[in-house]
Amino acid sequence: MSFDSDHRALFESEASPLYEEIVLTGRLSAGDARIVPGGELAAAFELLREIGLVTRRDDSDDWVAVDPAAVQAQVVAPLGQQGAELIAESAHWAQAFTTLTHAWRRSPNTSGEQFTSIRGGETISGFVASLVSEAEEELLTAQPQNRRNIKGLADVVNREISVLRRGVRMRTLYQHAARRSSDTRKYVVLVSAEGAEVRTLDEFFNRLIVVDRRIAVIPSHEGLDTATVIREPSMVAYLVDMFERHWERARPFASGESSLTQDIAAEQRAMTIRMLLEGRPDPAGATRLGVSPRTYAGYVADLKAEFDAETRFQLGYAMGKLGISGREIEQLPRRAR
Repeated sequence: MSFDSDHRALFESEASPLYEEIVLTGRLSAGDARIVPGGELAAAFELLREIGLVTRRDDSDDWVAVDPAAVQAQVVAPLGQQGAELIAESAHWAQAFTTLTHAWRRSPNTSGEQFTSIRGGETISGFVASLVSEAEEELLTAQPQNRRNIKGLADVVNREISVLRRGVRMRTLYQHAARRSSDTRKYVVLVSAEGAEVRTLDEFFNRLIVVDRRIAVIPSHEGLDTATVIREPSMVAYLVDMFERHWERARPFASGESSLTQDIAAEQRAMTIRMLLEGRPDPAGATRLGVSPRTYAGYVADLKAEFDAETRFQLGYAMGKLGISGREIEQLPRRAR
């Protein structure tokens, strides 16, 4: 007999306590009113009998308990076999759909679907994973406010390393704040060893994924857990151009030079100044720098100490007198920053 979740629920709620009672008392009378047809525990007792956890005594009609270890495999093993078969079957179906998806994306007859919305975090993640695995030439990603979650790191790294080993060029852009995340640093070390390039930038930018300069995925204006897939060539080219402009200004992630660390600190300081002078509230400023509100408050406190100001008004006044705008660093040549 095959057992399902309904059987397990009955087993846990009623059959198991009945079995424990039989173990404690040593037997269960066949005439017990609870287990006869129509009795309150009739279904639970029948389940114990079908599983083989109770058997009749040789010298009477009473029922006695059987060692669970002796019958467990009869229930668990078939379920494990069914699970393995389902996993194998799902892999075959996934491969079949991958073939169809590849044909659909490559066909000129589907060019009318130039903008598509997808909803749901799992749906988006699955779509992006499929898209990345199909990359043939280039993968561009912009990940603002990103802190790689170590729990999901192995799957991401394995997928992206597989892509890199097929000769696909991969470039990823983070904000400077990502350098503070140990998980992100681990990720960068792993993919960089396979040829990926990773840089960070002081400014805020939107999330973006571009595959082979054919398909782009961006956040939707409809809100969280919604993304827009773009296949329109001119729009994809525009997004690639925006990425390239940010990339040229960004700093290499994998570098231990103290001068680079100083440059990044200076750029974050300058952007904090711009956020203050623009009058942005702390949560908005923290978001644009890709840091927590607490870290952002620390940046503001450092500026107050630097300019000997007790309030933000005094800080703004002091910077205004000195002509500081937060844009000064942009006027310096790259090598002089």
